[in-house]
Amino acid sequence: MDLDTSNPKGEPPAVWLADGGVTSAAGYRAAAVAAGLKASGGPDLAILVSDHAAAAAGVFTRNRVAAAPVLVDRAVLAGGAGRVRAVVVNAGIANACTGPGGLEDAQAMQRLTAAAIPGNAAPEQVLVLSTGVIGHRLPMDRVAQGIAVAAGALAADGGAAMARAIMTTDTRPKQCALRVRLAGGDVVVGGVAKGSGMIHPDMATMLAVVTTDARLPVADLDATLRTAVAGTFNRITVDGDTSTNDTVLALANGAAGVAVETPADRDAFQGALEAVCLALAHAIVRDGEGATRFVTVHVRGATDDAGAAAVARTIATSPLVKTALAGGDPNWGRILAAAGRAGVPVDPDRMTLSAAAGGGLAASDAGAAPTLAKPAEADAATGSGRPPVVLVRSGAPAGYVEQEAAAVFAAPEITLDLDLGLGGGAATYWTTDLTAAYVAINADYTT
Repeated sequence: MDLDTSNPKGEPPAVWLADGGVTSAAGYRAAAVAAGLKASGGPDLAILVSDHAAAAAGVFTRNRVAAAPVLVDRAVLAGGAGRVRAVVVNAGIANACTGPGGLEDAQAMQRLTAAAIPGNAAPEQVLVLSTGVIGHRLPMDRVAQGIAVAAGALAADGGAAMARAIMTTDTRPKQCALRVRLAGGDVVVGGVAKGSGMIHPDMATMLAVVTTDARLPVADLDATLRTAVAGTFNRITVDGDTSTNDTVLALANGAAGVAVETPADRDAFQGALEAVCLALAHAIVRDGEGATRFVTVHVRGATDDAGAAAVARTIATSPLVKTALAGGDPNWGRILAAAGRAGVPVDPDRMTLSAAAGGGLAASDAGAAPTLAKPAEADAATGSGRPPVVLVRSGAPAGYVEQEAAAVFAAPEITLDLDLGLGGGAATYWTTDLTAAYVAINADYTT
C-alpha cells in the first residue's frame, strides 16, 4: 500500500479527516443505544444506514464454527445483487453456537431493521454483525426495542456513538476517515472497527465496516476490499485465536457522484481503502488485551512473499517471543527459532536480525482520530532517533551492546527486521507482547 498525502502543487490528494469515522462519507447515518445486552449497561446496539442502496462486499472468518450473523451475511452477499441499505450490530452476545434459533434471531434482526429504517428496505438489504460471549441466545425483545429506538435517532454524526457501542473488551473506540481526490472529484473512505483479543490472521474477533461515497460496481468493491484486507486485517495478531464472528464489510453508495473508473482512480481508491483498513488494524493491535508493546515484525530476503509471511506470522504468534517482549528481554534466539519452524526454506547462516525502538505508524499531521495515525510501510529505519541494533549477522551474534538491545526491547514500540538472505520475498505482521494482564482478562471472561 502506497498512499501519497502531498504533492508539489500544495493540493494533497489524500487527507485524514479530524474526528472522521464511518459516517464521514456522504449519505450515511448511524445511531447507538443501550439495549440491555452488556452487563455494564452501556451502549450495545447500533444501526448504520445508507440513504441510498449501496454496493456491498464482505470478508469473513475462516473459522468453520461460524456465528449466525456470518451465515446470514454470506447468504445476502452471495445471493443478491450486493445492494445494501443498512448494517445492524450488537455487542455483548455473539449469537454463535446457538443453533437454528440463533439463525432465526439474526434473520429477525434483518426484518426488524428493514421495517424500522427510513425508506423502503427489504430484509435482504440488511447485514447483521454480533460480538460478545459465545453460546448465548439474544434477548430478542430487548433487541427489537433497541432497533426501534436507534432507527429513530439516526444522524450523520452518529458514527462515534456506533464506535463505542460495538466495543467489548476494547478500551477505546476505533474510527477514522480519509478524503481522496479522484478524476471526477473528491470521495471519502471512512471506517469503524472493534477488536482487542481473539485477534489473528484469517480475521480476528473483530468487526469492521468501511464506507465510501464513491461509486463502483460490486465486483470491483469486492476485489478492492479483499486486497486491502490481505495486507491489513489479515496481518495482525494479538493472541493467535480466530473468532467465530469476524467480519469486514464495505459499502459504496455513490452519493458523491464520483465514479472509480480510470486506472489512476482505481489505484488512488485502493490506496485510500488500504490506508483506512491499516489504521483500524493497527488500532486493534495497539488496544490488544493486556498489551504493553506494539511490535512490527518485518521479514525480507525470503524466497517469495508467501514464505516471508509464514516466517513473520510464526514469529508474531510465538508465545516465547511474545513473553520475551513483555519482559523487555532481547532473547533473539527465540526469534530465530520461530523462523526455523515456519515450514519454509531458511538458512540460519544467512539470517541477519536487527531491532529498533519505534515503527508502525507515524503521527498524522492531517487530523486523524487520536487513537489512530497515518499509515506507512514498516521499515527497519523507524525514525526513533536511534539506529537499529544488529543482534545477529549471518547467523551469529553481532557483538552488540547488551544495554542498547535491552533499551530497544523495553520500548513501547519495537520493529524487528529479519533478513533471511535468500531472495526478494518480504512481508510484515503487527503483533503485541503477551502479558499476565492478558491471562487475567481471559481467565474468567464468562463468570
